[in-house]
Amino acid sequence: MTTLLLTHPSSLLHDVGEGHPERPDRIRAIERVLEAEKFQALARDLAPKATAEQITRVHPQAYLEALLEAVPQSGYVQLDADTVLMPHTMDAALHAVGGAVRAVDEVMQGHVRNAFVATRPPGHHAETSTPMGFCYLNQVAIAARHAQAVYNLKKVAVMDFDVHHGNGTQDIFWADASVMYASTHQFPHYPGTGAAEERGKFGTIVNAPLKAGDAGTEFRAAMREIILPAIKDFAPELVLISAGFDAHIRDPLGQLELTEDDFVWATRELLTLANISAKGRVVSVLEGGYDLEGLSRSVAAHVHTLMCDF
Repeated sequence: MTTLLLTHPSSLLHDVGEGHPERPDRIRAIERVLEAEKFQALARDLAPKATAEQITRVHPQAYLEALLEAVPQSGYVQLDADTVLMPHTMDAALHAVGGAVRAVDEVMQGHVRNAFVATRPPGHHAETSTPMGFCYLNQVAIAARHAQAVYNLKKVAVMDFDVHHGNGTQDIFWADASVMYASTHQFPHYPGTGAAEERGKFGTIVNAPLKAGDAGTEFRAAMREIILPAIKDFAPELVLISAGFDAHIRDPLGQLELTEDDFVWATRELLTLANISAKGRVVSVLEGGYDLEGLSRSVAAHVHTLMCDF
């Protein structure tokens, strides 16, 4: 079986203005690097649009309707200091969620071994009823709920290695024993959550904060000593990755110093864990990454590792 790449042109239309780091060029850089010869074996498809039924497993109907109603005919609507609506925003967000859901379907039905969803906007800062941090709908959380609702999975793990803590995903699963949320991230840093003491109601929140200036040595130690043992003990039936690449040394929005080799190592370790309890099933969803060179190199390394057999 192969690796599936899901994308959609709507990701290029969500443009919230000159100088904003979460920009369409992020997807263009990824598309260019994945045109290389070594990626020709990827299965490729378009991300469908998510349904209200899928979204409302996580976000209330009233929240979804409020977002859709707030979309302007032209110009911008500022939701917070970082998060802006423009005419194409919600179409892109709906396809980003739909891509994550479709990836779960393809992996769970055995059509592909794993999948990478290269869409935007990101999602891991979106809380149950609050958009923030460039995020509107939490696609990885919706993907987890879809896996549980449709495939009756009892345990799903989400691993987030974005430089920013996924406060939204943590918020959604704080009191849920059936989903583990594990994260490495810079701390203290935006959005201010993610202390090691934040464990959730059932101990299924696992934070391994890193400090500014930490590099691969510290990241791998946090993964080896805290994250990977917790996921292994949890024994998930599906592993979801919030794949943010802004922990890269080149990224302007963080001060961690990871390289693409660190993302290769982490991806390999997660694939190995997935082989133990989840029949190798992994779905990776793009989150952050704002230096185009660091992003494209990291995505290439991550996706090529997904394509390898372990």
